[in-house]
Amino acid sequence: MGRSAIVLAAGLGTRMKSKRHKVLHEVCGKPMILHILDELEKLELNQVIVVVGQQKEAVSAVVADRAEIAVQEQQLGTGHAVQAAAGLLNAENDTTVVLYGDAPLIRAETLERLLTEREAREASATVLTADVRNPHGLGRVILGSGGLVDRIVEEKDASPEEREIHLINTGIYAYQTSDLLDSLQHLTPENAQGEYYLTDTLEILRNAGKPVYAVQVDDEREIASVNDRAQLAVVEGILRERICEYWARQGVTIINPAHTYIGLDVKIGRDSVILPGSILEGKTVIGEDCVVGPNSRLSNVTLHDRVTVEQSVLVDSEVGSDTTVGPFAYVRPGSRIGEHVKIGDFVEIKNSAIGDCTKVSHLAYVGDAEIGQRVNIGCGVITVNYDGEHKHKTVVGDDSFVGSNVNLIAPVKIGKGAYLCAGSTITDEVPDDGFAIGRSRQVTKGDYVKAWKLKKGQNVRKGSRS
Repeated sequence: MGRSAIVLAAGLGTRMKSKRHKVLHEVCGKPMILHILDELEKLELNQVIVVVGQQKEAVSAVVADRAEIAVQEQQLGTGHAVQAAAGLLNAENDTTVVLYGDAPLIRAETLERLLTEREAREASATVLTADVRNPHGLGRVILGSGGLVDRIVEEKDASPEEREIHLINTGIYAYQTSDLLDSLQHLTPENAQGEYYLTDTLEILRNAGKPVYAVQVDDEREIASVNDRAQLAVVEGILRERICEYWARQGVTIINPAHTYIGLDVKIGRDSVILPGSILEGKTVIGEDCVVGPNSRLSNVTLHDRVTVEQSVLVDSEVGSDTTVGPFAYVRPGSRIGEHVKIGDFVEIKNSAIGDCTKVSHLAYVGDAEIGQRVNIGCGVITVNYDGEHKHKTVVGDDSFVGSNVNLIAPVKIGKGAYLCAGSTITDEVPDDGFAIGRSRQVTKGDYVKAWKLKKGQNVRKGSRS
């Protein structure tokens, strides 16, 4: 017994008013179509087909090798879209589920119930239904005895009594594959839109005396679809709430879930605290007992245990245990920060390694550098890594002291235990335990300013008489 899935993703979604295909718009940092594929991967499926149409190259590129691609050259309805996939469908798979690429909240558990119910009842099809508070504009499901679907009535065709029904058709179905293929052959475009409707396959099956059962979703929000930007925001909010609730149940404190943004692929350790305004994206991994926020953004970042990140941005980097970052720090891609490190306010780190117990406390730029352990980087230090054509590396050895407002002109190497005087511009290598000062000798002229001001005032008076 095998299973197939068909995901419909052909229509552009003109109400999105976007150059991008609708299913490529992101929800919690991931294209909608990938949310569907992620859930399908949790099921025991032998085949997944994605039906593409408009912008087929872009959608296919995102789907990549995760599904077979069927092309619907003309968009002539949902039934026509499934017909486009029929040629690829493995008839040996007993069950086929059909769902939509613009409904990213559907859960694998719900789809499994739909599939299992079809198989257990040996039904021709099962229909996923939802009991909604406001069914306006939606097709009503009329049930017969034992959960059988008697018919599905569109609102415009419903009687006043039928319009009072709140059980609606979600458009997600599981079929016995052979019955699906047979019913697709009997579809006709005999309607006002001249399209082939997948819903008509259910009527075809019922007229043939084959059973169609209803399976009700537990949470009506799960079947929410996206047709415009307003609905995209609603779906995003629901999924963010779901993610925050999950991590709260795993032992993570989220102070204000409504103002916390956590991606689906993020991992967070126990007893960590996420403060409001924090954005956690990509493959970010946060260890135990960390504090992130407020107002911090982490993208593809690994934080080891007991790290604090306050009002800072970190991208594609790694931070060791017991380190503090921020406030107002920027850790750019390729950076590796050690343990017990302090990265202070208005510090920028780029493509650099910072050794254990080093301090970069404030107002410094460290780029393309290798900084050793127990180094002090003073206020205003700059690694001058770019000569206008190429990037160059700075190396600072363990236990060195780099005074305030030092310019390190790369490529340059500073030995272990070196001392660089404040205000110096360092262009040459400094040996281990070396002392370097690279600044002009101070010149002081007594009473110079007084004489200068007096001279300036005389010139002004002369100018006013001319």
